[in-house]
Amino acid sequence: MTTEKNPSRVLVTGGTDGLGRAAAVLLAEHGYRVFAGGRNAERRAALDQLASDRKLPLETLELDVCDDASVNNAVAEIERRAGPVEILVNNAGIAIAAVMEEITLADLRKQYETNIFGVLRTTQRVLPEMRRRRSGRIINMSSIAGKVAIPIMGPYSSSKHALEAISDAIRLELYPFGIHVVLIEPGVIPTNMSRNAEELSTAYVKGAEQSPYRAVYEGFRSSWTKATKAAPDTPEDCARVILRAIEDTPPRARYLVTREAKISAFMRRILSDGAFDSGIKKRLGLDGIRESFQKASSK
Repeated sequence: MTTEKNPSRVLVTGGTDGLGRAAAVLLAEHGYRVFAGGRNAERRAALDQLASDRKLPLETLELDVCDDASVNNAVAEIERRAGPVEILVNNAGIAIAAVMEEITLADLRKQYETNIFGVLRTTQRVLPEMRRRRSGRIINMSSIAGKVAIPIMGPYSSSKHALEAISDAIRLELYPFGIHVVLIEPGVIPTNMSRNAEELSTAYVKGAEQSPYRAVYEGFRSSWTKATKAAPDTPEDCARVILRAIEDTPPRARYLVTREAKISAFMRRILSDGAFDSGIKKRLGLDGIRESFQKASSK
């Protein structure tokens, strides 16, 4: 979708760290004119320096997808510098880990403000020009969590489930205008997002000791630590899939990333709810927790 004379213009939200940064760099290496949006000034400066050193067609912008004015200003700046956005990579996202009984509505709104409303806010800003030109591509960064929900990750999974539904609807809504909408569904890929999730979930982590769900939190923490340590995939692996989703004509509706994500999606599809739940219970030790509760209550 890009030529040396007329490189396609790409906006990557959350583009200065993790999966977004890897995608921004790879796309620039392949000749796309990339604008990486982010809130952190130090990360923007570091990425700008890398782009300058390597002479990449990559620039950063201040962008907070949770703020109407920030989104409008960032897109207007891209239009001023280069022209309308042709490819939007909705990558910005956060994760808050908590059981559903304990998460505050304020934190749940924060989860949705970035992962859902931020996506819609940015998408709605670039769509009028895409529709006018009868072309464009929107890449929405989902997760295997959008297909498979596990304890403690309910807030995050619910936002990704919503993103899946929104993407399915808008893919068909935009079909008459020649605009493609694609979902990227990664499994576990270690990035700073995990550390950010720990910070956002601090209150729940600290409160876990006094929580009736303490054992559930511990089971999740143990399982998550093993999964992240064993994860063989890198942000660059995900970036290559994003590049493929941009250049495939036509693209698939969904691209799974990581072997773990592909296995989980397959098992979710072929197993009954009961059988699938059994695997999660075993993985998190939920049967043992239930037995200990039953023994305690019988005394």
